[in-house]
Amino acid sequence: MEPSDIEDLTDDDAARRQQARRELMGPAVRALLELSQRGELTTAHIELSAHTLGVHVRTVWRNLARARLGEPLRRSRGRFEITDDIRTLLAYHRGNVKAVHKELAQDAEKAGTRPVSLSTLHRAVKRDLTPGDRAGLKSGIPASRDHDPHLRRPPTARNEEWEGDHKQAPVLVWADGRLVKPWVTWFCDCHTGMIMGWSVTPHFPHRGSILAALRSCILHGDTYGPAGGLPTRIRIDRGKDFLSHAVQDALGAFAVQVDVLPPYTPHLKGSIENLNRAATSMFFSTLPRYTHAQKLDTRRRSGEKDPALTFEGFVELFAQWVKARNTEHTMAGYGDLTPLQWWNSDPAPLREASADDLHAFLLEGDRSTRVINGHGIRFKGRDYMAGWMTGRSGTRVHIRFQPHHLDQIEVFDADNRHHLCTAYLADQATEEQIEQVYQARTERARRLRRDLRRAEALRRRRFKPHTSAGPARTDAAMTRQQAAKELRTLRSSRPADDLPADYMPRRITPSSRWAVPATATITPPEEQT
Repeated sequence: MEPSDIEDLTDDDAARRQQARRELMGPAVRALLELSQRGELTTAHIELSAHTLGVHVRTVWRNLARARLGEPLRRSRGRFEITDDIRTLLAYHRGNVKAVHKELAQDAEKAGTRPVSLSTLHRAVKRDLTPGDRAGLKSGIPASRDHDPHLRRPPTARNEEWEGDHKQAPVLVWADGRLVKPWVTWFCDCHTGMIMGWSVTPHFPHRGSILAALRSCILHGDTYGPAGGLPTRIRIDRGKDFLSHAVQDALGAFAVQVDVLPPYTPHLKGSIENLNRAATSMFFSTLPRYTHAQKLDTRRRSGEKDPALTFEGFVELFAQWVKARNTEHTMAGYGDLTPLQWWNSDPAPLREASADDLHAFLLEGDRSTRVINGHGIRFKGRDYMAGWMTGRSGTRVHIRFQPHHLDQIEVFDADNRHHLCTAYLADQATEEQIEQVYQARTERARRLRRDLRRAEALRRRRFKPHTSAGPARTDAAMTRQQAAKELRTLRSSRPADDLPADYMPRRITPSSRWAVPATATITPPEEQT
């Protein structure tokens, strides 16, 4: 250790001791005052207090005299304080203290008083305003909430509370021939920190993603688990996919309470938010084509030319990370146990749900019943067939399906809702035909974008630069010949059939014996005079 470090430690210790003496002066003087009132005060008491506090004996006598008169031990000096007007100025200048000081100095100059110094204003702002107030005056209420402490929920039991959310992975992966950022839909158990289940989609998630994730959460056999069962309640945000009828019906059928949180309150579902941050820092940031990698300059990022993962590879790596998170990651707040160990050590009973019940309720249902006809079941303009339908034309059935996955549907009895079969799409297009349709859509969108860009270039008006205040003027220098030529071009592009709705063309050439109304002529004003 360097000598300067020893001096710094000594100075810090001296400052702490001096502060402690100041804090003990009040209790010591009150104790001496009580002895004085009882007639038991002696010089030895004064000397002992002075020796303990590290001050002179006269200092103790002086403070005791002030206490007898009811005066404060320390005389407070008048100091500059932050008023409501200064808070308003801080909000007006977006938290810029120097700008506020400049305005205060101007007001003091007009009033003929001495302005406050900038250093005094800085000290007053730090002393009288909390960090949350300073952040709120500078950036708004959401920034001030970052400085608020939040209470922890009391410990419960496994499957007592779940939290669910969507998380867009900040990683570019290849899916269907283009680079996308996949979305993860998952649920976690608040008591054990266990990741109950998840689903990944290469596009924006929907209610089908939520139903698939719930299925993987509840089941705990074969490829699911090891944790599972039905929760008592689930906390979600106000996303329209979470609030869809399919999700509400699926959870309500199993008597699961759904707590919909107010908007802009991520702290009310802190477990899933912490999981989102952990996934970003521990997993997504280690993958190639991470979109928040270090910047090489103002435009390029580190690793942006690396080959991207395929969607299948991303899902496989994500599944491995979730398994390692549940079985290998130890948590300091839980006695250095993994989420799976904490889950297994909880004796709370589990609410089970059979696979058949999940098969029925974790799908979206059609409101009307269907009838099996000669081409199978007609649903959403498509025909679905299954071997079970043989010989059952005219049978009334009920349809349930997974949203956005209409290549197959589940068929149930219309009366008792017993599962009958799985029907598949008949006359399904081949991959080549689907690819041709996608290419045609892409070409049409490209053509429309090109037309819109050209129209915008014609519509755009450029303005002259100004070096002094003045009205905005367009820089549209054009000759009369150029304007007439462009107008002729635009008018010639009008289609021939772009006529009024009530226009009726002449069908027959009139005979010479017919009386045809003459065309009205307008006499110029100069000829009328």
